[in-house]
Amino acid sequence: MIQREAKKKLIDLAAKFKAVAVTGARQTGKTTLIKEVFHAKPYVSLENLDLRNFALEDPRGFLENYPNGAVLDEVQRTPNLFSYLQEILDNSKEKGLFILSGSNNFLLQQSISQSLAGRIGYINLLPFSIVELNNVNLLPDSDDELLVKGFYPPVYDQDIPVADWCPNYIRTYIEKDVRQIKNISDLIVFEKFVRLLAGRTGQELNNLSLSNEIGVDVKTIQSWIGVLESSFIIYLLKPHYKNFNKTIIKRPKLYFYDTSIVCSLLGIQTAEQMKSYPLRGAIFETMVMGEFVKKRTNAALPINLFFWRDSTGHEIDLIIDNAGTLLPLEIKSGKTITKDFFKNLDYWCKLSGETKSVLMYAGAQSQKRSNGTTVMNWRELMNKEI
Repeated sequence: MIQREAKKKLIDLAAKFKAVAVTGARQTGKTTLIKEVFHAKPYVSLENLDLRNFALEDPRGFLENYPNGAVLDEVQRTPNLFSYLQEILDNSKEKGLFILSGSNNFLLQQSISQSLAGRIGYINLLPFSIVELNNVNLLPDSDDELLVKGFYPPVYDQDIPVADWCPNYIRTYIEKDVRQIKNISDLIVFEKFVRLLAGRTGQELNNLSLSNEIGVDVKTIQSWIGVLESSFIIYLLKPHYKNFNKTIIKRPKLYFYDTSIVCSLLGIQTAEQMKSYPLRGAIFETMVMGEFVKKRTNAALPINLFFWRDSTGHEIDLIIDNAGTLLPLEIKSGKTITKDFFKNLDYWCKLSGETKSVLMYAGAQSQKRSNGTTVMNWRELMNKEI
């Protein structure tokens, strides 16, 4: 059992809310975590056809079988249960009564927002973090190997080669989840769209450009982006709003939650291929950015992460906004420090008046620079609060 960082927060939420929803992408270990934490509760999978039919035909009778609550997995398959759950929760004072989970987050969140808003705590479970893998000595030493292998649990705890696991995961997601979420008639075009996005990870999202390249209208592109976001395949990093009297870029940047999906979509199968791949820097940035997101998600904290770019091309990869105190970070995939690494940080700090910044890179040296910049290897994220 690989201990999850989200476990502590899940227990905390169950002590505060009458129900808790555990969401996240497919195969991130939601069921495993829930069964470990709530082992005393009955576990009910609504994938089971008989149980699902019972819940659909007689929801009140179904829930009466669990007077002390239960874990309801794949609960999005029985949307009529949610109104009855609302009644039960409103009439109970017990915390952590029902634990809800499902593989289709769009439908699950839709049902929860309609019936259980304000009654339920949320936690999103993402793939493994570097901390979790390091704790059990499963973290690869090579950055290139880690970029290709990614962080999805089955690749580690079931020892499935990533070259076999990822294509099947993508196929299952596209063929099953996408059909349920949206009535997408041409899945081949949608798959082409996802592959095109993989080649743009770490770049600004340009819906018009995607529309022209795919041959569908902008509204469709926006809808498809929403599908991928709600499924925890991609996330959009918003631009920071402070312009410091500069014209700033207002489009978000696109990232994938896991680099193994990016690599599979781009046909990268080995660390050797990754070493010389033209987009290696963007894929490396995607991985590091994902770790910052996991740190906050595992603690159920708001994602206070942004980027900044002005119209002249000055850019800060990541800005952490702690109640108005801004910390700029640059992410570099190189192992050798050069003065160009500090150019944008120095420019932004001079504009903003902030005196501290961080450079994360793939090299081994840690430094404290006179300009206020802390230089560290990206893996130091395991030991530092940033």
